[in-house]
Amino acid sequence: MSASNNPLANFLIRVSKVEASEGKAVASSFLFVVVLMSAYYILRPVRDAMASDWTDAEVSWLWTLNFFISTAVVAVYGIAVSRFRFRILVPAMYAIFALTFVVFFLLASNSQERTLIDKSFYVWVSVFSLFHLSVFWSFMSDLFSREQAGRLFSIIAVGASVGGLIGPSIPSFFSASLGTDNLMLIASLMLLIPIPIIFYLQALKSREQGDRKLGDRKPSDREHQPSSGTIGGNPFAGFKMFFSNPYLLAIGLFIFLYTGISSFVYFELKNLLSILSRPERTAVWAQMDLAVNILSIATGLFATSRIVSRFGMPTTIALVPLMICIGLLVLAVSPLLGAVVALQVIRRAGNYAVTRPAREMLFTRVDRETRFKAKPVIDIVAYRGGDMLMAWLFTGLTQGLGLGLAAVALVGAGIAALWSLVGVYLGRWFERDDNVSSVQIQDQNKAAMAGTENHSSV
Repeated sequence: MSASNNPLANFLIRVSKVEASEGKAVASSFLFVVVLMSAYYILRPVRDAMASDWTDAEVSWLWTLNFFISTAVVAVYGIAVSRFRFRILVPAMYAIFALTFVVFFLLASNSQERTLIDKSFYVWVSVFSLFHLSVFWSFMSDLFSREQAGRLFSIIAVGASVGGLIGPSIPSFFSASLGTDNLMLIASLMLLIPIPIIFYLQALKSREQGDRKLGDRKPSDREHQPSSGTIGGNPFAGFKMFFSNPYLLAIGLFIFLYTGISSFVYFELKNLLSILSRPERTAVWAQMDLAVNILSIATGLFATSRIVSRFGMPTTIALVPLMICIGLLVLAVSPLLGAVVALQVIRRAGNYAVTRPAREMLFTRVDRETRFKAKPVIDIVAYRGGDMLMAWLFTGLTQGLGLGLAAVALVGAGIAALWSLVGVYLGRWFERDDNVSSVQIQDQNKAAMAGTENHSSV
């Protein structure tokens, strides 16, 4: 698989650890996530600007509703994973989301009373914000091997940051002239672009690698399903796998603690920006997105894969949580708007460039059914459950107990410290001997599946 005629592939090979045989696949995956995240980052500031019009309690209720809707969406997705051909599963998900945002555009353009539509849009974008990336990284874990993930995922993740530069630049500079409704339509049309890229990557894997992991010299001992077939099995097995597998539970706890930090910082920013108009808030959120993604690109392109290679997974996955713990302690001493903004930028940039790629590497140790059934449970249900609980915790601390920013920052520092310890645990498990730990994970999932099937037959 030569990359000589592809400028993007050649660039990735020169500046990173991408091998020539992987050039086309990595370049296509890079472009895939660039477009995907550009669309999301057009929608994100539109959503976040709405939140300042509502109280902490109103947003907490929306996050609670988001949790239940996200759980329902994951359950429906589990049915789709079991019954539809794998070849059409991923592109169909993006086509459906594109259609829903067209519907929101039509509703918003023809309605005088916007409150219900705005809150529905807020919740649905929040569902999309996790779902589209969970499906993308499941697809990536299915394409690339564990060894490749350590070299390539941070490079592919840079594409997400590039999309994070392109996307928010549109609402940042044109939100007033275009209007928020037209931004919905632009994003929905962009979500259709990755569909032919997905089919190309599937064809590339099937044609040039014989349905092996792209770039592998031998078939993975984990994979037995053809890429175009159905995954099958119990549609709700992902929930059972998650709750019965210590490895998956640890990943879920890691994400849960991450949401605690995210929620605390988000609510403080929401409150501090409430004095601005909605177009002004949209521009501020978009400008923070631009800063985050500039930092993410530099880190992900030149540093993350080298951090993994030199320091290993335990240090890599715990690095950002430790930095955030220190940052929150600083915020407790100096509770200023600038400090909150800086913490938000560092937290999100570190997540995109380091923590997220490292976290996605963890799923190269499991089989396809786990990736497409249990992973959305972790990425979406566990995440939104954390959002819901942490939102109410924040509301209780501020509106119930009357705590200020400094005291809340101390609580957040404790959560971040625990978050880093869970990261060390996951990193050590990931680096165990392949034959031992992979077999343990598969045996636990088989036991979970057997329990699900026996329960269903009663």
